[in-house]
Amino acid sequence: MAGRVVGLDVGTSGVRAAELTLGKGAATLERFGQVALPAGAVRDGEVVDVDVVAAAVRQLWAQAKFSTKKVVVGVANQKVVVRQVDLPWMPTNELKKALAFQVQDFIPMPVEQAILDFHPLEEFTGENGARMIRVLLVAAARDMVGSALAAVEKAGLSPEVVDLTSFAVLRSLVSMDHTGLDSLQAEALVDVGASITNIVVHQGGVPRFVRILLMGGADITEAVAERLGVPLDQAESVKQDSGMALVVGAADPNPASRAIEATASAFVEEVRGSLDYFMAQPGAPRIGRVVLSGGGSRLGGLAERLSAATRLPVQAARPMSALKLGKTGLTPDQLAYVEPMVTVPVGLAMGVSS
Repeated sequence: MAGRVVGLDVGTSGVRAAELTLGKGAATLERFGQVALPAGAVRDGEVVDVDVVAAAVRQLWAQAKFSTKKVVVGVANQKVVVRQVDLPWMPTNELKKALAFQVQDFIPMPVEQAILDFHPLEEFTGENGARMIRVLLVAAARDMVGSALAAVEKAGLSPEVVDLTSFAVLRSLVSMDHTGLDSLQAEALVDVGASITNIVVHQGGVPRFVRILLMGGADITEAVAERLGVPLDQAESVKQDSGMALVVGAADPNPASRAIEATASAFVEEVRGSLDYFMAQPGAPRIGRVVLSGGGSRLGGLAERLSAATRLPVQAARPMSALKLGKTGLTPDQLAYVEPMVTVPVGLAMGVSS
């Protein structure tokens, strides 16, 4: 599908969107913008105040001057479940129709209250000789998706597709340079938002594992604010100036540094535990490296500490490397600053052509 499309990421700390021109060859980034949200409007990735979010989205469209109101909306929060399941093989169109009857036992919510989708992984023969299909099953609570769509529509936009943010991360970053990875190795993508972190392990672009963590950069900021008794914006500045210690257990009498260390270390351990869980699965490919993106990935020392914990090389994502740049209205310095944050909205927009 050629044409322009906007990917809209409604995060806990703000709304951001990217407009791409899709066609043959590399997509072109035409515009990017973001608008901050007040605390509580979106909680752990779920829209709580529809009016406030709608107002922010309207402001975003006015500021960034997007050329279309057709959008792809991303969701990722505690009301989204992603699981690998094995099902009796059937043609894709029939599986879509039968999905609700096949997966009730695999999800922690009634199927009538869920929006279901799946990503096929591979076909195989079961122990009894039956033809089977392994899929990544996605189940999202219908009321949660409804709140997000209500905010988008109240802003005057037309949501064309609702997509899983984790898949957007994969789509945005899988075209990166894979030098150093052989076909048997997997790659872990870790997109760190304010309060939601998407972990996607893929092998050659095929997702093998997805985990959504209810943790992110805002948890560290809040810990600093509480320890120092300062406003969140001041705590954010302190966090960015301080960063993580490069060595575990490095003594630092600074209370802000101790707050950062405690919270960020817990985050690193959650990511490490998720990757260990994946690699412990029978037949799981070895992870060759970790790629970091998202606004929360800019914390100084995070990549080094994650590398030490996982014993894997960790590198910063470069989602713009696969894009042509249009007249974005942003300077090279501004583009470099926002690059970690474009991963999700760019990947959402790319989903229209997939």
